[in-house]
Amino acid sequence: MTDDVLVGLMSGTSADGISAAAVRFGAANALPRAKLLAYHEVEYSIAQRERLLRALDGASLANLARLDFELGSWLGDAALAVIAAAGLVPRDVRAIATHGHTIWHDAPRATWQIGQSAVIAERTGIDVVGDFRVRDVAAGGQGAPLVAIADRMLFCADTEWRALQNIGGIANVSVVPPRGMDAPSLAFDTGPGVAIIDGVVRSLVHGLAYDIDGALALRGAAIDAVVDDSLAEPYFAAAPPKSTGRELFDRSYIARIIDRCRAARPGATNEDIVATAVSFTARAIADAYQRFVSAPVRDVIISGGGARNPALVRALSNALAPLPVRVFDDVFFDGDAKEAVAFAFLAKLFFERRAGNLPAATGARGSRVLGKLTPA
Repeated sequence: MTDDVLVGLMSGTSADGISAAAVRFGAANALPRAKLLAYHEVEYSIAQRERLLRALDGASLANLARLDFELGSWLGDAALAVIAAAGLVPRDVRAIATHGHTIWHDAPRATWQIGQSAVIAERTGIDVVGDFRVRDVAAGGQGAPLVAIADRMLFCADTEWRALQNIGGIANVSVVPPRGMDAPSLAFDTGPGVAIIDGVVRSLVHGLAYDIDGALALRGAAIDAVVDDSLAEPYFAAAPPKSTGRELFDRSYIARIIDRCRAARPGATNEDIVATAVSFTARAIADAYQRFVSAPVRDVIISGGGARNPALVRALSNALAPLPVRVFDDVFFDGDAKEAVAFAFLAKLFFERRAGNLPAATGARGSRVLGKLTPA
């Protein structure tokens, strides 16, 4: 694996912004290594976030087509910003890898990410690899979680099994064997990440996009009956491979959580309802481990926006005890960059014509090279 600099771009289901990472890939002892050169975040404006969220609620084809091109320009600008932050110029970069933004995911029937690659290529003058999920879905897979191969090859432990838990809008886990062990990985979406928590906050507190530092949840008391009821959702009992998104955990689902809280505890405060959403998220993750993870996992490494929420980290640590829960930053690099780095790695595999999916994780009929190239 020769040295290459790639840029990874990610717009997650939380719809909070764009993550851009400039990464140098190389090898040590024939094993791939990733060095984060720079990380850049672009926070969406309230108007941009609402447009992305409304795309799930039946936006017109005209609005979707325009948003596809506009998001491409936002992604292109983010790529140029992180390239500059790394002290590089566009000609130093092998390619840009873009996940885009998922507006519909109904695997294995269909998946759709927007953020026009042609616009990114025009704006940057760099080759772009995108549309990573569709090939796995076309092969009968879930198209998710695609970060599983990076988790296995870049972020595994040396001697022990490890769970890498991403908590974005949707939460997903990769359970990976120690480096060099020939054993299958397990990866799947555990359920909501911060999507329910953020949605509850936006519904209850005008002008607040998320629970800053978990302050609301830490002042509230979770309503256990609502959490128990919510965990009866059939998705949680379905066996992997499986994936989910805002198609299930949408605004109407969030509204039902709020209504259930008020019915179960008359006089429930906003803080109680946010605490309930946090408890639900943590217990959904722990429930997935109890049901489906049989490997002898020795630690859990968390990343994504949820890892920045102290209330959620505490709730998850309690739910998974005695397993130690550590934040990705403390083991590798800035955890906010992790998914962008993973998609840059998928582009690296694309150019090497190596498979980017793990069929045991996604359920695809076999290994597939993932991605589509838009030349500069």
